[in-house]
Amino acid sequence: MKIDIGGGVRLFVDVEGPEWVPDGPALRQKPTLICLHGGPGFDHSGFKPSFSRLADLAQIIYYDHRGHGRSDERPRAEWTLDTWADDVVRLCDALGIVKPIVLGQSFGGFVAQRYIARHPGHASKVILSSTSPNMVMARKLAMFEKLGGAQARELAQKFWSEPTPASWAAYWAGCRKLYNSTEPRDPDAGQRTLLREDILLHFVGGEKQGMDLLSGLARAQCPVLVMAGEEDPVCPLEDARDMAAALPAQWSQLVSFAGVGHGAWRDDPDAAFAVLRQFIQR
Repeated sequence: MKIDIGGGVRLFVDVEGPEWVPDGPALRQKPTLICLHGGPGFDHSGFKPSFSRLADLAQIIYYDHRGHGRSDERPRAEWTLDTWADDVVRLCDALGIVKPIVLGQSFGGFVAQRYIARHPGHASKVILSSTSPNMVMARKLAMFEKLGGAQARELAQKFWSEPTPASWAAYWAGCRKLYNSTEPRDPDAGQRTLLREDILLHFVGGEKQGMDLLSGLARAQCPVLVMAGEEDPVCPLEDARDMAAALPAQWSQLVSFAGVGHGAWRDDPDAAFAVLRQFIQR
């Protein structure tokens, strides 16, 4: 379905599971988990069907960021972290969601970090999964070289410093296989993704180059779980450690996964979802 979040902006939203469920003689309210997808330029499909494993614990809201996927196209001026972060609040207002659990994966984690800074009292919990607070190129390049040799390093350096259709195509063809340490459990998943390459190149060549989200994390007012794969080339473990250290100590939890790449649930779903379930139930 498409939901108007104000100003004529419509986001594509999909809901998995009810909010209120029978529990003996009463109805019990489950928390609402809002999933912010990666990219930029991708859509929410990467969460499916894996995140159905959490549907017994939470009502799950999947949506495509403004301008992405099945959401309405929007002008380039709106392709900013501030706008995407504020959209989390706009969407919750439109749907009547109070105190959600917000999970940001990769680029969605950039959005979630800006959401923490701009709306620190809005969420009940936040999960930052396989994401980064800034563009520390040396860390990325060292990991790509470790996993794929000099050629992977060269492809990564070219794309992340000079994003063009050609450098993106070469990078994705040569480096995508290095993102994860296991073969895809769902080999058709990539074919289902709706890619907006114009948004991807606009953000990577623009706002991402000078992005620094660390200072905003100090404003967190709820528990924040940082999840990281120790073999993630694009959002290295050191980035996760920086985020965990920047959060208020009483709210910060860091969990790293050995032998795991980008998106822990892709390489070690049992371990990743066990951590997520514990955090949601806490």
